[in-house]
Amino acid sequence: MNTVLPLLPASSPRVPGSGRLPDSAREGLATTPFGLYVHVPFCATRCGYCDFNTYTSDELGPGANRAEYAGTAIAEMQRAARVLGPDLPTVSTVFVGGGTPTLLPADDLAAVLAAVRELFPVADDVEVTTEANPETVTPGSLARLREAGFTRVSLGMQSAAEHVLAVLDRRHTPGRAVEAAHEARSAGFEHINLDLIYGAPGETADDWAASLAAVLAAPVDHVSAYALIVEEGTRLARRISRGELPMPDDDVLADRYEQADATLRAAGFDWYEVSNWATGGAARCRHNELYWANANWWGVGPGAHSHVGGLRWWNVKHPAAYADRLSQGESPAQGSELLEDADRALETVMLGLRLREGLPLTALSATGRARATDAVARGLLEPAAHGEGRAVLTDRGRLLADALVRDLTD
Repeated sequence: MNTVLPLLPASSPRVPGSGRLPDSAREGLATTPFGLYVHVPFCATRCGYCDFNTYTSDELGPGANRAEYAGTAIAEMQRAARVLGPDLPTVSTVFVGGGTPTLLPADDLAAVLAAVRELFPVADDVEVTTEANPETVTPGSLARLREAGFTRVSLGMQSAAEHVLAVLDRRHTPGRAVEAAHEARSAGFEHINLDLIYGAPGETADDWAASLAAVLAAPVDHVSAYALIVEEGTRLARRISRGELPMPDDDVLADRYEQADATLRAAGFDWYEVSNWATGGAARCRHNELYWANANWWGVGPGAHSHVGGLRWWNVKHPAAYADRLSQGESPAQGSELLEDADRALETVMLGLRLREGLPLTALSATGRARATDAVARGLLEPAAHGEGRAVLTDRGRLLADALVRDLTD
C-alpha cells in the first residue's frame, strides 16, 4: 500500500498535514494535461546574464553531490507518485532543464526517464526534452539519450558571434551549437531547438543576421529567441552599472525581434508564442504549451515550482538542503499558495495573449474588453480575430505584448 507523504511541511497554512492534495486541486487531475519538469542545478561556470537557480562546483557544499543527483531526483518523483495517486495522471511531457542537464552522464538522465516510466503512466506519444549546452554533448551521449527515449533536445546557442558569446560568458565556440545540432540529428533526434539571445552589448545587426543564418543552416525545427534581460545581481548587471558595458537599447531589441521574425518566416518557421517559432504543429514544444495553458506539472529538483489544479508550491533552492530533506524522508517543498479564481483568470490572460491563437475576449473583464477594442484601433490586436471574439496580437502587438498584457489586466 502506498503511504501518503506530506506534500509540504505540516505548518503550511494551505496544505493539510496529511499531504493529500486539496479536493479542488484533485478535480480534473485525470483529464488535465500533466507534465514533469526535472531541474538539474549544476553548471560548469555561471554565465554573466544568468539568475537561474544554478550552482558551480565552488558554490556547492556537502550533500550536493552531482554523482548522486539522479537518485535524489528519483526520490522526489517517488514522493510525487505517492501524493498524486492512487489514480495517477498520464505524463504527456517530460522536460529536463537547468542549469546544464548534460553535465550529468547520459546514463543518469536515462535512469531518471526510466524511473518516470516505472512510476507513472506515460502517453504513447510522450515528448521528452533535455536542455544542453553545446560543449557538454557528444555524438555518443546524444545517441544514448535518444536510445533512452528522449525525443527532443534544446541547445543553448545564444549567438554565432564570438565577441557576443564572450560578453555573455558562454564557453562554447561560435560553430559548436550548429555542429551539436547535426550530431543530434545523426543520433535520431527529429525535434531540435536552438536558443538565441539578442541585444547583447556590442552585438551588431550583422552579428544578429549571422546568428540567424547559422541557425537556418542547422537541422532544427524550432527556434527560441529572447531579448537580453539584465537581471539584478548578475555579473552582467554589475558590469553595466560600472559603465563597462552599455545597457541594451529597447529600440535595438525591437529591431532585432523584427529581423528574427522576418528571417525565420521566410525560412518556413511560424511564431506560435511571442519568443518561439516552429516549422509546424509537431515541432512545437508541448511542455511549454502545457505551462502556457495553465495545465498541471510537478517540478522536481531544488527551487523547482509545481502547479496542480490551482495549488502552486516550490522547493528549497540549495541542492544540499534539497538532498538533505529527501534523505530524511521529508518534503523538499518550502512554500505554497492556493490560487484564487481571480488569480487563475489573470494568469490565463497573461499567458494566453502571448500565443498565436490568442484568447477569448470573454477571458477579459469588462474594462479589459473595452481596452482590447482600443488596442485594435491602435493596431495591436487583429481586427478580424476581434470580430470573432478573440484577442490576437498583430505583428506590432508582439513588440508591445508585455505592456498590452498589463493594460488589459489592470
